[in-house]
Amino acid sequence: MLEKEKNNTINIPLKNVILKGSLHLTENAQGLVMFSHGSGSSRLSPRNNYVANILHQKGLATLLFDLLTEREDDNYETRFNIELLTQRLIATTKWVLQLKETKGLSLGYFGSSTGAASALKAAAFFKNTIKAVVSRGGRPDLALSEIPEVTAPTLFIVGGKDTTVIDLNIQAYAKIECERKLEIVPGATHLFEEQGKLEEVAELSATWFKKWLITKIDKNV
Repeated sequence: MLEKEKNNTINIPLKNVILKGSLHLTENAQGLVMFSHGSGSSRLSPRNNYVANILHQKGLATLLFDLLTEREDDNYETRFNIELLTQRLIATTKWVLQLKETKGLSLGYFGSSTGAASALKAAAFFKNTIKAVVSRGGRPDLALSEIPEVTAPTLFIVGGKDTTVIDLNIQAYAKIECERKLEIVPGATHLFEEQGKLEEVAELSATWFKKWLITKIDKNV
């Protein structure tokens, strides 16, 4: 059962913790994108909410949620505990797969910064259950051992001025064995704060998710 609070925040009941989330279901949605935020970020991230709004316009549902409780997030080391964040993403995905409102939707992950590592690790765990992954300014190098197990088509998006992260994404791109693409956004830094750059990220992401999440109708059937 979907439990909502007054501000439309939903509660995600896991085994030992309740996480806060924001679920947006578009009319006739066929795909749901789950956001895995970077360290120190949350479901209120303005950048990820901007991307989510673009996805809504393309007919995709989204789930932005806090992978940590407020108390856990106060602990700097916990923010960088990729294994914990991955387990939270896996547990939340299992919850989504059973939830009446989202059951049956094709699932994708959008991971930003260190959250991209959690997204890739979780995608490796679920195999074909996850249909697409997008990494925005991500640290996929933190999931290099799991990357060969990822089967979901994966898009790596990196700012053209984010040289260190470009190198890390090239390493991951070389190791991943499924459908993949590397998009370098010219003139963009790590957070894509330059005018129009986050819009480019959102459009690239929407195109990728629409390609791999939305069911194609076979006219020959």
